[in-house]
Amino acid sequence: MEINKTICNYITSEWIVKAKSKRAFALDHNIDEKVVRKICQKDGYSIPLKTLHKICEAREVKLFEFFSLLNS
Repeated sequence: MEINKTICNYITSEWIVKAKSKRAFALDHNIDEKVVRKICQKDGYSIPLKTLHKICEAREVKLFEFFSLLNS
């Protein structure tokens, strides 16, 4: 499976669906709502590292910890 799709699927299933709304997730994670919609696309999205870093930073998760989550 492509890494971008894996990343987006994880963020969608573990974090976005548990948020109050996509808009709330965007606001809480300092990203644009249209980016959240792209992340939620079935085929994923080529998520920039900067965006991933913003999301992880807002959740107080280091990037290496995030990638560990993908493998668990």
